[in-house]
Amino acid sequence: MLGAIAILLASGGAQARERVTVGSKAFPESWILGEALATMVRSAGCVATHRANLGGTEIVAAAARSGAIDVYPEYTGTLREVLLHKPDSTTDEIRARLSRDGLSMTDPLGFDDSYAIAVAPAVADKFALRAISDLAGRSELRAAFTHEFLGRSDGWGGLRAHYGLRLPDVRAVQHELAFEAVASGQADVVDVYTTDPQIDRLRLRVLDDNRGFFPRYEAVVVYRLDLEERAPQALVAIRRLVGHVDRATMARANAAVADHASLEVAAGALLRASLGADAPSPATAAAIGETVARDLVRHVELVGASLAGSVAVGIPIGILAAKRRRIGAVALGGAGVLQTIPSLALLALLIPLFGIGVVPAVVALFVYGLLPIVQGTYTGLTTIPVALVEAAQALGLPRTTKLLRIELPLASPSIVAGIRTSAVIAVGTATIAALVGAGGLGDPILRGITLRSAPLILSGAVPSALLALVVQGLFAGLERVVVPRGLRLTHAD
Repeated sequence: MLGAIAILLASGGAQARERVTVGSKAFPESWILGEALATMVRSAGCVATHRANLGGTEIVAAAARSGAIDVYPEYTGTLREVLLHKPDSTTDEIRARLSRDGLSMTDPLGFDDSYAIAVAPAVADKFALRAISDLAGRSELRAAFTHEFLGRSDGWGGLRAHYGLRLPDVRAVQHELAFEAVASGQADVVDVYTTDPQIDRLRLRVLDDNRGFFPRYEAVVVYRLDLEERAPQALVAIRRLVGHVDRATMARANAAVADHASLEVAAGALLRASLGADAPSPATAAAIGETVARDLVRHVELVGASLAGSVAVGIPIGILAAKRRRIGAVALGGAGVLQTIPSLALLALLIPLFGIGVVPAVVALFVYGLLPIVQGTYTGLTTIPVALVEAAQALGLPRTTKLLRIELPLASPSIVAGIRTSAVIAVGTATIAALVGAGGLGDPILRGITLRSAPLILSGAVPSALLALVVQGLFAGLERVVVPRGLRLTHAD
């Protein structure tokens, strides 16, 4: 009897310690659903982590396949389009395709968030626009479409062919900025989601899809199959949402976040509206504070890890470049080329190799940190006065001893300056880590940009700026320790 009780307690403890990682894409509705799923997982006694801002469908799906996340909110239309490339796929076909990647999905949560086309009310009245087909022949209208909508076959390309539309002035913009463009009269036509709160707020006219182009995008939860054995109670809790979240509830939650409510508050309201008195409580204020602290700690970890790698690789390359001038030209040129690669492009190249999370972020920061260190080391060694170099040679010291005891100390001001520059660059650039789910202070910044919330942006930007100042101060102290006193005075002059 006692043995059975011990086994039950042990299994319960294991379940309580089981970690489930929830992912979400880089837009508010996905954040809200992700936070709601994390709350449901916690209610099952598991430890839940919500990794938001995982870019678009390809990134979050790759994260689920690799095991970097366990569950994420998705839409059936997206799965048909991106995963199967077959708009008329059945639910069974979707599940069969997901299972090949070790994934499955729940039944629909209860609402669909499909694409639609909307126009400003004044434009709708002026041109008598009621349906999408009414846009045909209206070449004077200006469109502001999201990048994803422009790139999908069930987006602008397919819609244009299906309806025979000709809109020559089509601009690619971020989703929230498209609404600003319409509100300010800089755009006439935008793509929207049917749960967008801005539709009501701006009194936009949603045009009737009278030729049935857009498929239904029913919200579901994609999860890893191993979750059924590893954390079955978490999956049971998640499935409680199936069929209980209607479109009006989702739209209200989206509107709350648009009005600067926190994700925790919006997710809590959604759960209460969907599940009633049985809804679990969202994260507490203490948990939210822990999230802020965790972002700062993660930011420091990313900077520290990438800087250590840049120093370990950059200084030897700089030494080699100074000793072998032909190699030096190639090394400096190569480091310069790497520095010019746009951060988003570099992350896109790294994700297939390293997946998402900390590793691609650290590798990207490592790459961006190389040039200042290589250049500082090279400059320091190649600008040592000739008389000092000749004096070192006259002593007959071994090459390694001469490098370590004479040349590097003489070059130390430039080397430390290069490392300091690399560290400051890393502090600022580390905000891109949020794009691949590595966390850090970029998370609140990206959410703030999306929600046009200055306080949220500042909650990430201000600590990042202060951290840069701290780094400057630390390296000022390091210089006093590493650089010989006489060289410090000369360098200061």
